[in-house]
Amino acid sequence: MRPDTPAENVDHTAEAARLERTAGRYPEDAEALLLQAAAHLELADDRPAATALYDRLLATPDTLENAALVRALKASNLWEYDHEAEARAIIEGIRTTAPRDPAPWVIVAESLESHDELEAAHDTFTQAAALLLTDVAEPPYATHPVLFGRHRVRRMLGLPHDDWDARADTLHSSPISLDELHDPKRVWSLGSDNPQELEAEISRLRAELGTYREALSRPFPVAVLHWPAEELAELLSAYPTLTTEYPSHPEHLATIESSLRELSVSGTGNLGIVTGTVPSYEAFAASEGSSPADTTLLPQYATTLAARGRAVAWPPQRTSDCWCGVGQAYAECHGSPTA
Repeated sequence: MRPDTPAENVDHTAEAARLERTAGRYPEDAEALLLQAAAHLELADDRPAATALYDRLLATPDTLENAALVRALKASNLWEYDHEAEARAIIEGIRTTAPRDPAPWVIVAESLESHDELEAAHDTFTQAAALLLTDVAEPPYATHPVLFGRHRVRRMLGLPHDDWDARADTLHSSPISLDELHDPKRVWSLGSDNPQELEAEISRLRAELGTYREALSRPFPVAVLHWPAEELAELLSAYPTLTTEYPSHPEHLATIESSLRELSVSGTGNLGIVTGTVPSYEAFAASEGSSPADTTLLPQYATTLAARGRAVAWPPQRTSDCWCGVGQAYAECHGSPTA
């Protein structure tokens, strides 16, 4: 599906079938591709088929990058076609195993919320916040939905603001405050003849629409390609002409960091790094009918990896391991001011 294809013109069943075929050709990316296929099947209202895909992935849990995410999506999907008991059991299992990835927490909490289980949703969001954000000075971007969802549910429950609600307020960038967006008493009648109320509602809707458009405008990061030392050595041994692109591995790493910093300074957001492998790159070149020695393929390969969910967000937290893989903290490695 092209990114500019209107959603109403998408044949979700056909798109799911295409993604399943692609997963067969690229087994290393099967998890991300099959999750996309399952999402299309849910949109096609073929929820049993979506569950079958989730079960297919969960049949080999040791090979999954994020088994908790797959289980969370399965639970949410099951509840939508009257398998509530099984969905609840899976949700309880996720809460017990306490994954460190925020995405499963958000999915199961929002599933509880959508079925009016507000107390359970609040407890789930709170458990996730306590696990992921205690003693964290700067909440990672991926954890923001945990704080926003918790804020929303607490407003519906009529609970007073606490420290995490205040943190959510500071992270929220829309001109319409979270308190207003999450106000359960806000009821709008299109027949109102009050111009001030109409203007306020239009302003709110524009702000919400702008936020959604911003989130959807770039579904995957602007990614820079990273070659580990062994892979780069193998790549240059097989395709010596690429030495003009990669004079040395240290220079390659320095170029990645400087390129990302320049993009960030220019205002580009949602940046990431994708790690290449020679077999994957050769397969990509073959699929494009071109030679791996063609330097114009390199940015295309990086974009394709990012589109398949292979990107790691940049920059990492200052105390997290550096993206280059040497084992040092980012602040002491490529994140240092002199890097």
